[in-house]
Amino acid sequence: MPFRLDHAWVWDFWFADDGDTYHLFYLHAPRSLGDPELRHRNARIGHATSVDLVDWQDHGPVLGPGQPGAFDETATWTGSVVRGPDGRWRMFYTGARFLDTGGNVESIGVALSADLRTWTKQPGPIAEADGRWYEKLADSTWPEEAWRDPWVFPDPAGDGWHMLITARANHGAVDDRGVIGHATSPDLQVWTVRQPLSRVGAGFAHLEVPQIATVDGETVLLLSCDTPRLSAARRGAGQTGGVWSVPVDTVPGPYPVEEARLVVDESLYSGRLINDRTGRTVMLAFDNRTDSDAGFAGSVSDPIRVSWSPGRRGIVPLAFESGSAQR
Repeated sequence: MPFRLDHAWVWDFWFADDGDTYHLFYLHAPRSLGDPELRHRNARIGHATSVDLVDWQDHGPVLGPGQPGAFDETATWTGSVVRGPDGRWRMFYTGARFLDTGGNVESIGVALSADLRTWTKQPGPIAEADGRWYEKLADSTWPEEAWRDPWVFPDPAGDGWHMLITARANHGAVDDRGVIGHATSPDLQVWTVRQPLSRVGAGFAHLEVPQIATVDGETVLLLSCDTPRLSAARRGAGQTGGVWSVPVDTVPGPYPVEEARLVVDESLYSGRLINDRTGRTVMLAFDNRTDSDAGFAGSVSDPIRVSWSPGRRGIVPLAFESGSAQR
């Protein structure tokens, strides 16, 4: 059944799999705030577990904001979890700092755990937007310094680690600067920011929650962008937002994001791919719908089986009732 909390909205999430149990890490904020838009300034990271990606046991909050003046003083946002060569788990997460002068600055932090349940933050930030390639807060009318949603994975050739980041380039039309930011590390500790792995002008103001995954033996980049953050050209062509996919030839990039195709519309958002215990690839996403009676849904969907579309131009959901995939 969908993962839902009666007392809190749930939205972006990510997984760790210890081989026996799936660990869900999710953003949440209290429904008592009333306005779901306030959730971003009040986000905390929670933890739940499941053996089948369907029935979940909630364990409550595991990570929250830092002290005043810290890079994560306002909120803790989306991230990813990997297990290092030393056996310890590392949660790379977004720290958000909302300024009194307006706007917010995002940067990347890390926390360590031996058991996926108790986490200890390390000094940070460990990676920030580099103005040589990436937009800083004062570079345009965009209301944030985008540097969030770190997705960390090992280099397929064994040469350290890669981090994909939701970022914006420092040039181009304001509504078309969304790029996949990039950083590398030899040891999961020291990170070097690199040039973007996608081009400006792909049609997106931002490329959220990027993930590299394998579906039926082939590699795909999954990302999310809603309709208001599509470029004017895409919106003018009648396109709508949601969860998008891009076939990938080379795992460390570059990525042809301009060729992205919609997987599901924005009634579902922040899609994540993971293999179930049968080895099938499934996608989960958060319920992004809002209605006048119930308000913002704020829950995580059941698993949705996915495969490649004809011609392998993107992934599509199988037996998905809404029929919102672009095939």
